[in-house]
Amino acid sequence: MTTDTPARLLQLLSLLQTPREWPGGELADRLGVSRRTVRRDIDRLRELGYPVQATLGAEGGYRLVAGKAMPPLVLDDEEAVAIAVGLRAGAGHALEGVDEASVRALAKLEQVLPARLRHRVSTLQAATTPLTSGDGASIAPETLTVMASTVAGRERLRFAYRAGDGTASRRLTEPYRLVSTGRRWYLVAYDLDRADWRTFRVDRVSDPFATGTRFTPRELPTGSAAEYLRRSMQRHQESYDFEVTFGAPAEAVATRVPSWLGVPEAIDEGSCRLRGRTADAADWLAVRLALLGYEFTVREPTELVRSVRELGGRLVRAGGD
Repeated sequence: MTTDTPARLLQLLSLLQTPREWPGGELADRLGVSRRTVRRDIDRLRELGYPVQATLGAEGGYRLVAGKAMPPLVLDDEEAVAIAVGLRAGAGHALEGVDEASVRALAKLEQVLPARLRHRVSTLQAATTPLTSGDGASIAPETLTVMASTVAGRERLRFAYRAGDGTASRRLTEPYRLVSTGRRWYLVAYDLDRADWRTFRVDRVSDPFATGTRFTPRELPTGSAAEYLRRSMQRHQESYDFEVTFGAPAEAVATRVPSWLGVPEAIDEGSCRLRGRTADAADWLAVRLALLGYEFTVREPTELVRSVRELGGRLVRAGGD
């Protein structure tokens, strides 16, 4: 019998987070308490914000349902390790769909992981090799979690940086946002020594250190960090304009197109146009467009048209006769 009320509530919450309905009698047996105690504990969980739904009947079942807010979760060892390994793999290689929120979640999870579980996570990640774009821009997840923590906590960040030409420097920044382009992570931050906004490739960052000094966020020159990064890349790299039409509604395409590529414009109810400017290689953009899952036609430039045709030919040949 569990006599410690906080421990019993955690055990009850862990059971309810399993996607099934629990009869009151079964919960009472599992916890070694009376049904009356179970009902009282359910009321305590509701007061804490957990939406526990009760089913009327002889048995009286309970289940946790979706609510208006996300309450804390209780994870067992295997679940915590699985989530941490997945988030680390995505964060370390800037996989599509892994954004700053995912990195913040990883930072929170690793902060409370016991040492034994942290060792298991590191061991599992070291034993796996993800398939990446091949540019070698992998990142230590610890680097990202430190950065995400300083962004969320509005805390100044110091780190060593290696520029594209190999020049090394130390930077003291006020981090604003982490942005993933699908291939790489970038940090948008205010550089205090240079008194200006800068973007930093995270795979060129080393020894990140949270100084503990808080700051009030400055106003970014553009509307969003993604837009600032896009403009910064255009200034510093050779870029080109592109235009693509899709045989799908603009709203549907917009859910799959990363913001740094642009915003689809509706042509009619069933098609849209995407215009933008990018410094990405044409063959990479061709793959990115194909992965959206919609029929599309490249209008310009010629180099992108050629890359799409070559990609299509390779895929057809890969399928054999």
